[in-house]
Amino acid sequence: MNSEPQIREVRCPACGGKSIYSAANPWRPFCSERCRQRDLGAWASEEFRMPTEAPPDDAPYGDPRMNED
Repeated sequence: MNSEPQIREVRCPACGGKSIYSAANPWRPFCSERCRQRDLGAWASEEFRMPTEAPPDDAPYGDPRMNED
């Protein structure tokens, strides 16, 4: 019986390099502190955004059916 934990390698979300996914890697899932900080900076500067179905700035607000006379 093998009692040693298996080392799992994953792809670093920031640089795409190999990253060890275990308690031995304090920056997991990132490969380094640099990649972790780079990802945090991208979130802070709002580089990661979800697309929205927002109306154009010049569209009237509210339900369009409510604007009918």
